[in-house]
Amino acid sequence: MPITATVKKYKDEDVIVLKSDCYEATIAPFIGSNVMRMRNNEMDVEFFRYDENLSIEELKAESVIYGMPTLFYGNRLGKGVLKASDYTYQFTPNDAEGNYLHGFLHTRQHEIVSTEVRNSQAIGKTRYIYDEKDPLFEVFPVKFTADFTFTLNDDGLYYEVTITNNSDRQLPYSICNHTCICAPFTSTGKALDTRIFATIGDEKWLLNNFCLPTTETAPLDNHDKQYQTGSMVPVEHIIDNDIYPSVLADLDGQPFRGAIISDLVSGKEIYYEVDDAFRFWIFWNHGGDKGYICPEPITWMIDAPNLPLHNEESGYIELAPDEAKTVKEHIYSRQKI
Repeated sequence: MPITATVKKYKDEDVIVLKSDCYEATIAPFIGSNVMRMRNNEMDVEFFRYDENLSIEELKAESVIYGMPTLFYGNRLGKGVLKASDYTYQFTPNDAEGNYLHGFLHTRQHEIVSTEVRNSQAIGKTRYIYDEKDPLFEVFPVKFTADFTFTLNDDGLYYEVTITNNSDRQLPYSICNHTCICAPFTSTGKALDTRIFATIGDEKWLLNNFCLPTTETAPLDNHDKQYQTGSMVPVEHIIDNDIYPSVLADLDGQPFRGAIISDLVSGKEIYYEVDDAFRFWIFWNHGGDKGYICPEPITWMIDAPNLPLHNEESGYIELAPDEAKTVKEHIYSRQKI
């Protein structure tokens, strides 16, 4: 298959389609630069939850549970409050617990900046400029730009997003990917043959009835340790906001921070590698009966701006005016030998 990077129509919406010899990825700017679909055609691997029968409006309404959306701000802010160092913002609660859930970046129409093929790589770039034209600006008047770069080659998909503070205020900063990985992820696979490994630490964070951190931690129990051993079945039972510190592990003599989803029968594996900015892992599977698992890397703890914790512990950071920060991820598949 020739290496290509093109803009095509998907049900009357423009999308970027990247192709390499074996991989193919579709980036959907109309749902916040979501990696709407990714496949390894040679290995018969379908990475992300995808349903071509959904209408554009249905997909916009449920984009957080399809593909690989980028969230700003991810997970929950208690009662919609965001306490920055220079101002306190009040968002309208939008979840059943009375919190503000998942932010707004993934719901916006992003622009396509460019597509190109360079050095055997298919590259697509998108952007969203948040300013007074955004309907939320009256509530959160902090201008910023989100620049996305998606690079596809025969090593998989490389993703990066840069947030730049364009305002004269401090910009609270957090990135989360609500990555919806199929389980099973091959056309012949079975859900109960799927396993997940993740580079979690040796403690878990405890949540209260509002799904917010109590600020207490506990040692891992037998359920939690299954992530460390790669024996966790990610579906057919409920996983609801399991949250842990993210750590750097040794994988075949190389440093690795991420998750690996495996099919025990075929030996096929999905690798989801993230950079050191992602301080925490959250795991959720939508009741366990939808055929996917969300290993969610996030740079700050749930409700970090409002927690009575040191920033080093909660992961809370701010970008000063004109400051920018980039995070990177790499997604690919392998055949276990």
